[in-house]
Amino acid sequence: MSVEVKTELSVALPQTVTYQKTSKWRESLSVLMDNKAAMAGAFIIIFYLFVALFAPLLAPYDPYAVELTNKLLPPSLVHWMGTDDKGRDILSRIIFGTRLSIGVGFAAVLFGAIFGIIFGLIAGFYGKWVDSIIMRIMDIMLAFPGILLALAIISALGPSLINVTIAVGVFSIPLFARIVRGSTLEVKRLEYIDAIRSLGANDFTIISKHIFPNILSPIIIQGTLRLATAILSAAGLSFLGLGAQPPSPEWGTMLSNGRDFIFSAPFMALFPGLAISILVLGFNILGDGLRDAFDPRMKK
Repeated sequence: MSVEVKTELSVALPQTVTYQKTSKWRESLSVLMDNKAAMAGAFIIIFYLFVALFAPLLAPYDPYAVELTNKLLPPSLVHWMGTDDKGRDILSRIIFGTRLSIGVGFAAVLFGAIFGIIFGLIAGFYGKWVDSIIMRIMDIMLAFPGILLALAIISALGPSLINVTIAVGVFSIPLFARIVRGSTLEVKRLEYIDAIRSLGANDFTIISKHIFPNILSPIIIQGTLRLATAILSAAGLSFLGLGAQPPSPEWGTMLSNGRDFIFSAPFMALFPGLAISILVLGFNILGDGLRDAFDPRMKK
């Protein structure tokens, strides 16, 4: 009798879980597609990714070419966004800076997500003293404001774009860990997890194949929203001189350079600031749309 029960579970259970998982994703994607604001955010992000990918083809000038005879030229048909104090084309520098800003944002969030997911899964699945130790460490990290923690890390490692990526990624770890832990605690209490465990599945199989795929929704939402914060934080650190160093066309560095000419040539700071604001807005709008689509509690 017990053999028959195990056979039924081993055959029917994966089919049911797969069907429910597929229908849930289809329903969520349908809701997301109907959200015009979220689609506008997605279009903005796709546009920026296109610019970053084809920057050498889209940039009209060499972003590093110094021409002192053309410095501080206002926007015109020749230089659409003007030139900076060294005669470099601002539009070309913003186009190439897209690669740096998006690259830092994605790398920092990926760094924070990998470690945060691992810690969150372990804490939520095993609980008890393991959970207590991991989450107390996360609480200590959250006790420090993100920008101050990043400043401390950069002070120890030195100013560079790579160190900014590490710093922004480190203070993203506890945010992912808390979300993953909470989602893991919910999923591991479900009956099908007990059924899978009774069939002899080990902890790694349960975590990787049955828990992690079912908590992807909050991870994707957090990752999208975190990208906006990461890009903004990296630009802020570069603005303070702790990130990318001149002559790098990173947007924060361009803002810092344009600060000295805010009255005589305001376009030097205006256009990099707009580039940052529009990209951050796109990620925030898309993140809100993903939250509405994938979080059942947000649905009406």
